[in-house]
Amino acid sequence: MLELEQPLNQTKLTLFLNSKFLFKGLFIAIIIVSVWSVSLVFLLSRDIVHLNFFILLFLILWQTFLYTGLFITSHDAMHGVVFPHNPKVNHFFGRLCISLYGLLPYQTLLKKHWLHHHNPASELDPDFHNGKHKNFFSWYFNFMKNYWSWGQIIGVTIVYQILNLQFHIPKENLNYFWVIPSLLSSLQLFYFGTFIPHSQPIGGYIQPHNAQTITRPIWWSFLTCYHFGYHEEHHEFPHIPWWELPEVYKMGKNFS
Repeated sequence: MLELEQPLNQTKLTLFLNSKFLFKGLFIAIIIVSVWSVSLVFLLSRDIVHLNFFILLFLILWQTFLYTGLFITSHDAMHGVVFPHNPKVNHFFGRLCISLYGLLPYQTLLKKHWLHHHNPASELDPDFHNGKHKNFFSWYFNFMKNYWSWGQIIGVTIVYQILNLQFHIPKENLNYFWVIPSLLSSLQLFYFGTFIPHSQPIGGYIQPHNAQTITRPIWWSFLTCYHFGYHEEHHEFPHIPWWELPEVYKMGKNFS
């Protein structure tokens, strides 16, 4: 697996924070997968015909938030921090979460994500725009093109049909709680994890990370994208799990 070289102070910070809760990353990963699974099974089995619009909207947003949690967990596994004490267990959860998220190939994403960290906001960055169309939707479609393939689309379509025809899950339930939340989650992850942090600031990019942090109240930071708005901190300390990024930000502010 590709790894970034870390200065000594980064290594010390990583060891300090990760040593506080040896199994916390694994515990959080299990919680996210479990809550997503229970929630999805429950929602797919409910009769939603008479659901109030606002309740339905809340449930869609709730499931979207859990989908984002799956991706963030897989992302942390790519950095080796879900369970750093056992790489096999760590990458098992990475593959599991990204498969549940959308049948995405974990190893391919792993390589592309480290390529992003080595070349942020450049033509070598698979997450970056094409250099011409920098607006949100053009960048988003270019972003998605780099990660989706016809094989995945066919695979998701087959699973959809099996759930509908073999398990008799209504299409409405599948659309509202399986398809739409996954798509909304991709927009959420792109907006808060790529578009805002890696859009060029007025004064130009700041090397070497070409990333900026968007500060928010901690509860809002969590709800928007699992603290991924602390993006400069993530690039500076890539081996810090998502749930410790606010603490890293605070430590940086205290020493600045």
